Amino acid sequence: MDISVIWNDYYPQLKRFVSNRITNQADVEDIVQQVFIKINDHIDDLKDDQKLTSWIYQIARNSMVDYFRKEKWNDELLDQQQTMDEYDEPDLAQEVIACFESVIQQLPEKYKVALELSMLKGMSQKEMSERLGISYSGTKSRVQRGREMLKELLTGCCHIESDHYGNIIDFHIKWRYPSC
Repeated sequence: MDISVIWNDYYPQLKRFVSNRITNQADVEDIVQQVFIKINDHIDDLKDDQKLTSWIYQIARNSMVDYFRKEKWNDELLDQQQTMDEYDEPDLAQEVIACFESVIQQLPEKYKVALELSMLKGMSQKEMSERLGISYSGTKSRVQRGREMLKELLTGCCHIESDHYGNIIDFHIKWRYPSC
């Protein structure tokens, strides 16, 4: 895996992640650089590319713990830093979902229902075809068309940037639908 691709994909969000926990921007830059040095040194140890994001954020967390240890912060702050949850990384997907839930209301009813059942409620397309009384291929087409319509609406009102793995790395609303 090419470290320059990883740098381009993760640098902005990783810097934001560290900046939210460390106020001194020079220290933030140092920590982010240390993280990328560790990534470069150990990228061959990563066995599952699907876990790259979690692996990178774990390195960042460990680097911040090391920073607080070196700075000899009080034990309470250090404990707080060490107990960071593995899901503590920025979750821009939740912001997209919130926008998605309001924008989905703009779709024609049959596509809205298909997307709500498949994407929000996690229903399989096979279950959905039985529930809606339509063929499996009809269900697949409906979900696919609904997703295309939703993507068109979302890209019209929102800026969504993702890395080459599909992880959302930047999101902001350009303008809101009246129902948002």
